[in-house]
Amino acid sequence: MSFVDIGANLLDGMYQGYYRGGNQPKHEQDLDIVLKRAWDNQLDKIIITAGTVEEIEQALAMSKRDDRLYCTAGVHPTRCSQEFGMTDDSWKESLKRAIEQGIQQHKVVALGELGLDYARLEFCDAETQKKGLIAQLQLARDNCYHLPLFLHNRDSGNDLLQILKEYYFVEQNGGVARGGVVHSFDDSLEMAHKFMELGMYIGINGCSLKTQENLNVVRDIPLDKIMLETDCPWCDIRPTHAGWGHVQTKFDVKTEKKYERGCCVKGRNEPCHIVQVAEVVAGVKGISVEEVARVSRKNA
Repeated sequence: MSFVDIGANLLDGMYQGYYRGGNQPKHEQDLDIVLKRAWDNQLDKIIITAGTVEEIEQALAMSKRDDRLYCTAGVHPTRCSQEFGMTDDSWKESLKRAIEQGIQQHKVVALGELGLDYARLEFCDAETQKKGLIAQLQLARDNCYHLPLFLHNRDSGNDLLQILKEYYFVEQNGGVARGGVVHSFDDSLEMAHKFMELGMYIGINGCSLKTQENLNVVRDIPLDKIMLETDCPWCDIRPTHAGWGHVQTKFDVKTEKKYERGCCVKGRNEPCHIVQVAEVVAGVKGISVEEVARVSRKNA
């Protein structure tokens, strides 16, 4: 049994010991320990999520350290003002160069994280997000990248679908664009089917498993359309979540203030926790964890 974590924010400061915007580390950087714990717990591939041009460069550098690490390349919707706010088109060349460098190095395996986020408009207004998404989709089509999309959707499903249909999933040069995954899915079953009709997969993590309604949606999504992820260090599965009752694998934890090498940090998700996501999916579907691991890995 082995797993692929399709979405891990390994660039986050928590893996350097920084929490909640603090200026002083709570403990030593421990990304090397986090990765060893992942490999020891049956992961054999992790995709690092990037959300700015600078992060693409950092993710590429990190992924070069291990053949099992890969990354995405794109601009997160809440960062569109930051990345696309300049008046000229210099951003386009910077993003294009970063994506193509990653493709040449066989490390960039998806375009993203891109999409729409209407739940956090304080970071970037909806119109700027739409412009940023469309610009990235057009860049991908114009340059024939043929990479799957790693999509972000928060309270924006209908608009996201419309943009994808209008600017990406249309016939061009005798073919259609590749699909992708709507990651961290917590929308309705109806919306899941609309994305799947476009050839998309559905990414499941702890944020997809919080409520009984979430579990009902996951139960009814075909296993051959599911990919597993952690979205770490976020989206951990907690005892207050509906999915917790299906979790079998537990890890020793300490708070960041009482950090101990060899223990996970309370509230900080890690790639190793993907087994818990698989256990919840297996539990709600009434199948084995091994079956979830096998099919989801094949999907990835």
